[in-house]
Amino acid sequence: MKWKDKEGEKFREKIESLSGENVFSCYQCGKCSGGCPSGEFMDLLPNQILKLIQLGKEEEVLKSKTFWLCSSCFTCTARCPKGVDLAKVMEAVRQRVLRKNVDWVNLREIEKEKLSELPPIALISNFRKKTS
Repeated sequence: MKWKDKEGEKFREKIESLSGENVFSCYQCGKCSGGCPSGEFMDLLPNQILKLIQLGKEEEVLKSKTFWLCSSCFTCTARCPKGVDLAKVMEAVRQRVLRKNVDWVNLREIEKEKLSELPPIALISNFRKKTS
């Protein structure tokens, strides 16, 4: 594939390097998104994030909340017919953001009503990742 957008190519290559996954293995069957327990809370579904990474759309990926809500439960990985470990890809995206010292979640700033709506596994997973 010949890239016109060198920055997009660098972003995709960085995500592949951090995750160890070939993002082009995904052919958009949607099984990862269909089984995602956090999917209803995401602004973009997991397969949509992967498609944006394939296209090198760094800005669109990084402004999404999806990779923060991923609980790394590996349901997506287990369901993927191509063996793409999407949890590793989501972790790579988080690492890309965290290396820029950007935090999206501050527990003290979340309204009590909203806090009760969020899936606990997403919160626990998110904070665990930030302390590792």
